[in-house]
Amino acid sequence: MATTTTHAPAPLLHTIVLDWYREYARDLPWRAPDASPWAVMVSEFMLQQTPVKRVLPAYQAWLERWPTPAALAQDAPGEAVRMWGRLGYPRRALRLHAAASAIVERHGGEVPSDHTELLALPGVGEYTAAAVASFAFRQRHAVLDTNVRRVFARAVTGEEYPAQATTAAERRTAVELLPDHPEVAAQWAVGVMELGALVCTARSPECGGCPLRAHCAWDRAGRPPYQGPARRGQSYEGTDRQVRGKLLAVLREAHGEVPQHRLDAVWPEPVQRSRALHGLIVDGLVEPVAPGVYRLPQ
Repeated sequence: MATTTTHAPAPLLHTIVLDWYREYARDLPWRAPDASPWAVMVSEFMLQQTPVKRVLPAYQAWLERWPTPAALAQDAPGEAVRMWGRLGYPRRALRLHAAASAIVERHGGEVPSDHTELLALPGVGEYTAAAVASFAFRQRHAVLDTNVRRVFARAVTGEEYPAQATTAAERRTAVELLPDHPEVAAQWAVGVMELGALVCTARSPECGGCPLRAHCAWDRAGRPPYQGPARRGQSYEGTDRQVRGKLLAVLREAHGEVPQHRLDAVWPEPVQRSRALHGLIVDGLVEPVAPGVYRLPQ
């Protein structure tokens, strides 16, 4: 993907997006002024590949039970998996538990504000470290999630979709457009993200209501269709992911050890069921405690 320098001046884009965000931003609990850094971190883990409407009840229940990293770290990792419920990608629960334990061990139970220290936590990658530093601590970082990358691809480079993996060119664009003042940079990061979530969506973008339309390279070019590698949607029905979910559901509801026959009942195909169970064990989401007996990790 090649970048272009023909976009509107950065200060103008900042003004447009921030004015739009002030008027149209959703009222989400992790954006509240009193949201703790831990609450922001929990939201960022949960929002990965999961829509807001599914995250909200899980997020609220999670913070009611574990309002601090220390509270979560005191519980078994299996309890995190249990509370994760049906959010999907349950390894995120284990990673969040590991991050909480590291925060207690390394930082006295307080989420660190330093970007490098955030990045060193288990399960915290480039995006999450930048997001927590920006949204929780109002620092100046380029925050590149799927929504932000899509807005930049269209408005700046004139392409319908970004590359499948973040490129150096995208990072340069994000840094180039980042406001100098940390507080404004943090507002800009969440504002562009919200624009991608609500207006510049992956399917059926509402270009007529987009505040950046007059400055959008993709719109000016006549919205040319995506020319890159095929974008494959993630299937679920009949996959190992579905089987894993069914097996985990039995273990979450059991609150104890589960015999093999109860797991066998959730999926008729024995080879796929065995493969899915083995994958859960390898990922640390299930523990075998005896031949044919399993539980969530302790």
